[in-house]
Amino acid sequence: MADVEHFVSERFLATVDAVNNREEGQGLVEYALIIALVAVLLTAALTALQGGVSNTFSSIISSL
Repeated sequence: MADVEHFVSERFLATVDAVNNREEGQGLVEYALIIALVAVLLTAALTALQGGVSNTFSSIISSL
């Protein structure tokens, strides 16, 4: 009986250890942070260049 209990406890600990060492979700969080950073940078860049971009589109439209 002690052997069965030892086997079950070892198997349980191995399973818990395997679950704790999974890093699949970590990659997803990293990609989400990168996408959020790119979105913030694009928003800041477009806000800073708003007048220039608007003037460029206006000149393109007037030349057409």
